[in-house]
Amino acid sequence: MTATARKAEGSTSSEVQASDRLLIALDVDGTLLHEDGSASDAVKDAVLAAIDAGHEVTLATGRSWETARDVLAEFGMKPEYVVCSNGAVIMQRDADGYRRAIVETFDARPVLEMVHGFLPEGSYMVEEADGTRYYTEGMDSSGWTLGPADPVPFERLAREPVSRVVVVSPSHDAEEFLGIVEQMGLRKVTYAVGWAAWLDIAPEGVSKGSALARVLDRLGLPTDALLVVGDGRNDIEMFRLARSGGGRAVSMGQAPDEVKAEADEVTGTVDDDGLADVLLSVAASRAL
Repeated sequence: MTATARKAEGSTSSEVQASDRLLIALDVDGTLLHEDGSASDAVKDAVLAAIDAGHEVTLATGRSWETARDVLAEFGMKPEYVVCSNGAVIMQRDADGYRRAIVETFDARPVLEMVHGFLPEGSYMVEEADGTRYYTEGMDSSGWTLGPADPVPFERLAREPVSRVVVVSPSHDAEEFLGIVEQMGLRKVTYAVGWAAWLDIAPEGVSKGSALARVLDRLGLPTDALLVVGDGRNDIEMFRLARSGGGRAVSMGQAPDEVKAEADEVTGTVDDDGLADVLLSVAASRAL
């Protein structure tokens, strides 16, 4: 075999391997992390195995960047892009760490006033374009990791355009809260209801799915190279994106039935390290 032939053969082999590279987008709470915020060694090892196999492993989380970045460090992840704030913020790696590459915002005043009419005793938080967060009384005791944030009166929340609004109402159970949200008839925003009485509101058309479509485009990867794993209603749009283009959508075992119904498959629960099973299955075949 001539040197030219060997070079051509090697190039073809490399292209085939590179074509198997996946963008693996992982939800954080309930997928990577347990309810108490801990992470198992099995999942940590599986994340590293997928990275070592040449796949691009990243986060697609409802968390703000200020709390998501600690998760990257804990799992040894250094992806090119990170999807935060349910898709309203896309972070990009650069020489100094990460910068806000894309930030979607909207005028939250109308929706805040409308929701407050239904949930006057609720607690509220907003995130502005630069990541600054403001919250009302009660949000700091909701069990959610606020990170750097400042308490303010309700009237202060909508002074600037925001990338997200979070509403919690501990006095309602999940079913009661779902019913109240349905009564609101939210329009011109994207929203998702969490496991408990938790409402996350983003700009219209913005979701984990819309952000991941942008990330795929920037990475030059087709949608069938997308693998997403999650457990919440805010993961449904990224499930739909993956499935629509021949990718793979995996629901965690403890997810609500309506979330499982949007996935291609269901893995074990977070307590059973269901994510590790998924990641080890893709790490078994090297991408690069």
